Amino acid sequence: MDRIDRARDTRKGEELDASKVEAFLRDTLPDLTGALTIRQFPGGHSNLTYLVQVGDKEMILRRPPIGRKAKTAHDMKREFNVLSALHPVFPCCPKPLVYSEDETVIGCPFYLMERIRGMVIRREFSKGFMLSTDQARKLLADMVNVHAALHSIDYRAVGLAEFGKPEGYVRRQVEGWSERYRQAHTPDAPDYENIMEWIHDHVPEERPRATIIHNDFKLDNMIVDAENPTKVIGVLDWEMATLGDPLMDIMNAIAYKVDAGDALEVHLMRFMPAEVEFSMTRKELLELYRKNYAFEFDSIDFYYCFGLFRLAVIAQQIYYRFYHKQTADERFKMMIFAVQILEKAALKTMEAGFN
Repeated sequence: MDRIDRARDTRKGEELDASKVEAFLRDTLPDLTGALTIRQFPGGHSNLTYLVQVGDKEMILRRPPIGRKAKTAHDMKREFNVLSALHPVFPCCPKPLVYSEDETVIGCPFYLMERIRGMVIRREFSKGFMLSTDQARKLLADMVNVHAALHSIDYRAVGLAEFGKPEGYVRRQVEGWSERYRQAHTPDAPDYENIMEWIHDHVPEERPRATIIHNDFKLDNMIVDAENPTKVIGVLDWEMATLGDPLMDIMNAIAYKVDAGDALEVHLMRFMPAEVEFSMTRKELLELYRKNYAFEFDSIDFYYCFGLFRLAVIAQQIYYRFYHKQTADERFKMMIFAVQILEKAALKTMEAGFN
């Protein structure tokens, strides 16, 4: 069975002008030979991702989404720069090829990187493929180890000292994501004001432990080895990467996690196949990560509650585009239910803590 992640026909309204893309590639990457084809990968609700193939050369083109965008999000140049710095020292980082701000090509800034061939495991396994419980646990453990490896990189040594402002990072995140939610709020969404107030009041004391953080570390942003599907070979979607508190990053990742004992409505938000999702608990994932570091793991309830809130903001920003008819993508319509479910999960965390 072919397990490689496949691109599909481009979604309506998200097409690229193939003649302009080809002219750009012939000019900037003159060694390319053969016919050009462009297809689109189906996953993701943010930056758009295309498979651009010229002859035998496969490349990935990334561009911002169509419609309303958060003020500081979808910076293609910034994403290209972090790939350029990390690729030599972090094997799971794709190799960047070229960045362009020439909006005459596709109407916005974009970049291309080399394709890492492998599987992307989304909400359900592809037909004919399955992991055992032991394999699923090994895959989650490898994800945690890859995450810890990213956090272990000396960001100064790889030229990313100016990539972010780690001082005051946590406080800025709380204030920034709160403002984003208010700006993206729609009449049918909960106001989250009590949750935002709780998070603001529980910001922990600042700790000197800044690292490179990915900020959207989850299974469907990973490429898995098709021959050894317990091993992560690629990490994608670096648009929100920065310098900051690694506990924010790991707990943002764990906020995606659904446990078998969660309410049935929470199960509707699974990002992973149930066989993977339920093979290890949130607490087990955190304990695996904890073994990599000696620093104090404080204020976990805050970090987890913020992670849930942050997911709600992302979902609401996506839903905002559908609500205001800035996209016809029907997947965006369901995001309002995620916002409502995450509100309940955040309120539960405020009362009972991380579990």
